[in-house]
Amino acid sequence: MPERKSKTNERDSAFFLKLILYVLAASFWLKFTNPLQIGAISISAIPVGFFIGLLFAMHEHFQIDRKLEYAILLIIAIVTFFNPAGIVI
Repeated sequence: MPERKSKTNERDSAFFLKLILYVLAASFWLKFTNPLQIGAISISAIPVGFFIGLLFAMHEHFQIDRKLEYAILLIIAIVTFFNPAGIVI
């Protein structure tokens, strides 16, 4: 059987740059010194960069990499929630 060529012609350096940008975007949090109270729910931080990264990943040209980009965004957002990353207001 002949091998099929992948339809994606993205360079490795471009893919690596996009992953770095997704890591930087996912680490951007908007944290509050006094948690917001919405009814019984207390919100201490909002993952602004995660949502921006999701928007960029949804409109990605290469659909094969989309699942990997979602996973990177989610993992980095969870890890940086517990670290002092983001803007405190």
